[in-house]
Amino acid sequence: MNPIEQDEGTPVSVKIRERIEAARKRFHANDNIADFIQPGELESLLDEVEEKMKGVLSSLVIDTEHDHNTDNTARRVAKMYLKEVFQGRYVKSPEITEFPNAEHLNELMIVGPITVRSACSHHFCPIMGKIWIGVLPNEHTNVIGLSKYARLAEWVMGRPQIQEEAVVQLADLIQQKTQPDGLAIVMEATHFCMGWRGVKDVDSKMINSVMRGSFLKDANLRREFLSLIPRKG
Repeated sequence: MNPIEQDEGTPVSVKIRERIEAARKRFHANDNIADFIQPGELESLLDEVEEKMKGVLSSLVIDTEHDHNTDNTARRVAKMYLKEVFQGRYVKSPEITEFPNAEHLNELMIVGPITVRSACSHHFCPIMGKIWIGVLPNEHTNVIGLSKYARLAEWVMGRPQIQEEAVVQLADLIQQKTQPDGLAIVMEATHFCMGWRGVKDVDSKMINSVMRGSFLKDANLRREFLSLIPRKG
């Protein structure tokens, strides 16, 4: 078998993995690997995941050939993972236009609540929550549109996540794109891995935050931000 024929028989997931490993990069569940996916490969990956999912359903002893409710479930699940709930792993960061702070704005700005959806890395159960973002700009800060914060949050959350790590990833991304004097993020979410399985506690929520720059140094600014978040509403 010549190298070309051998390459054609190689699963696309293996090709992508080999590129990532050759570049000495991570490919954890909450990492983005879009730089290593070539045009057309995402569709091939979808086909591969579908076939693997058929094996999972078979091992669960589900008769997908005769059960009209599950005869196309493998395809639906593969599409859901790659093109919806985990899309943030496989596509590049959304285009974000940044503008100079022409008016030298330097007052606290809060964006939220932004509704976010993710899935925990442990059980792939949904995480549903809201995020509030506080920004203290300076004259050198790049300004982005309000909707762009939501797009960045959706991109980061669209991967199997741990809430604590997700908020840090989002903070890093916003910090990189805007360079503010201060950045604060608070996330409140319900984890279905607690309500659907395990202890089956449907009322528990997790709240965590990241404070950087002025929010970390200035207790009054931090209190102002937290007091303006209408979480109880």
